[in-house]
Amino acid sequence: MTAATERPFKVLGIQQIAIGGPDKLRLQKLWVDMLGLEVTGTFRSERENVDEDICAMGVGPFKVEVDLMQPLDPEKKPAVHTTPLNHVGLWIDDLPKAVEWLTAQGVRFAPGGIRKGAAGFDICFLHPKANDEFPIAGEGVLIEMVQAPPEVVAAFGALAATR
Repeated sequence: MTAATERPFKVLGIQQIAIGGPDKLRLQKLWVDMLGLEVTGTFRSERENVDEDICAMGVGPFKVEVDLMQPLDPEKKPAVHTTPLNHVGLWIDDLPKAVEWLTAQGVRFAPGGIRKGAAGFDICFLHPKANDEFPIAGEGVLIEMVQAPPEVVAAFGALAATR
């Protein structure tokens, strides 16, 4: 049996992309004013050094969140603006099982564990860099794993059943 068939969770699709810059007004000009994304919320966190607008494109289970982020303090970390594509978020059908299994496989997670994210879903992050203890990581990409709500799990299950 391969690792893929033993995996106790599924990646259902892209939940979000997060784009960082020194000034989110410039990001809004493109993503909201020019491309027509809808601002659905905001999020500020001193701990995460971020001021972000939460935008959306698509509908229902196919809605993708686009976070436009700027740092509260450009001199502090995390530096949400130094990597323009800050992170990619993936819908996960069973986040606790995914974290447990991936950790056992040697995947490195960023500090903080599973917690509530800006959009209200449980989240955790795969670290962008591996180390000796955890030799598997995002290879330079921060990956956010997001617990999919029941309606997203059901919609993706129904879609998979039609294939």
